[in-house]
Amino acid sequence: MGSDSSDYRSEGRIWNHQPELPVARAPLFTWPPRPLALSQWYARSWLAVSTSSCLALLAVVLWTTLQAPISSYQEFEFAWLLETHIRNLCLMTAVAGGLHLYLYTFRRQADELKFDPRHFETDHRRFTFNNQVFDNIFWTLASGVTFWTVWECVMMWGYANGQIPMLTWNDNPVWFVLLFPLLAMFHDLHFYFVHRALHWPPMYRMAHAVHHRNSNTGPWSGISMHPLEHAVYFTSLLIHVVLPTHPVHLLFHLYWLALAPAVSHSGYAGILAGGKNRFVTGSFYHQLHHRFYDCNYATAGVPIDVLTGSFHDGTQEGDACIRKKRMPQRRR
Repeated sequence: MGSDSSDYRSEGRIWNHQPELPVARAPLFTWPPRPLALSQWYARSWLAVSTSSCLALLAVVLWTTLQAPISSYQEFEFAWLLETHIRNLCLMTAVAGGLHLYLYTFRRQADELKFDPRHFETDHRRFTFNNQVFDNIFWTLASGVTFWTVWECVMMWGYANGQIPMLTWNDNPVWFVLLFPLLAMFHDLHFYFVHRALHWPPMYRMAHAVHHRNSNTGPWSGISMHPLEHAVYFTSLLIHVVLPTHPVHLLFHLYWLALAPAVSHSGYAGILAGGKNRFVTGSFYHQLHHRFYDCNYATAGVPIDVLTGSFHDGTQEGDACIRKKRMPQRRR
């Protein structure tokens, strides 16, 4: 469980780097509606160099260069199952491992833009192998990438055998493109409800506590989860069973589930170049959740917490609201 909010002494004191407050979020649940501001928010996410646009490009490039024709997935064969698993291991290692090397091993920007001033724990019994980074690498690769691969193989088999409805570029090019951001938003919506369920005390103790060992997150924390949580987490992929999509949409959805968290949990607000934040990485919205535990269950892109009263905007006033809500629960 994250540190108690009583540690929140004066604004910014527990953070090495704190973005401008209140914490940024999509103006999705506002009254009156702000369509221009909302369109600008999503345009910044998709029409610029960002995690979302890079993962969409990665899906397109890999589908057109490395993926076998969809017909080759009609029968489960050890060769393509193994190839898929190795490719996914390499992708995860490249993204999470690359960020960890750049930010933490080589410390190319020292602590600039780093949210949490603390170091990763290297001698604590709550971690597998008593080491936070080794713990995260183990659960990410052994469980996370395995679930990713199983889902990918089963879904590709479904496309190849007509069990999953297929959409092609020629069917509707505009809808084909729009599916990328819509699938990301659907996952963020799905994530909120799954995440709230995982904070139900029995589920938390059984599974979600593994992920919450990280109150100070890093790239390998993204999908460092108990297998039971992975089993639930990846179920947003079931949308492809009812909604016609293309395998490239599936790949993007998988990368959004598996690789995007490595970026958003990086612990840094971004990658510096020329003294400026050139590529946004860590999400302070979610960093607050890891630090204070019972707030910001959703994402900044689909901030349902605003509607449910669990939104923490990063300010002292926001912290006071969360503590006030928490007090009746502690009396029970």
